[in-house]
Amino acid sequence: MDVTEVRVFPVDEDRLKAYATITLDSCFLVRDLKVIMGHKGLFVAMPSKRRKDGTYQDTAHPLNSETRRLIEEKVLGEYYRQQEEGGDQSLAS
Repeated sequence: MDVTEVRVFPVDEDRLKAYATITLDSCFLVRDLKVIMGHKGLFVAMPSKRRKDGTYQDTAHPLNSETRRLIEEKVLGEYYRQQEEGGDQSLAS
């Protein structure tokens, strides 16, 4: 599996820094990933849905740490690239 496209949409909130959309193998789109500032720095949260009991459950997520690392590297790489260029919305592969 390869992350073939990343789109990052910066937001101006306290902990939430951006939303992201990724395309996998040029044929599967995942929306609403979040770039969040945590206690140890930035991380990527998977898309989630609020349940009736108030908790959140991921609607899509990697099944292993290697895939999570790959997605996080691509999304954060594009986020940092946009920050360096002044926040323009653009594509990276």
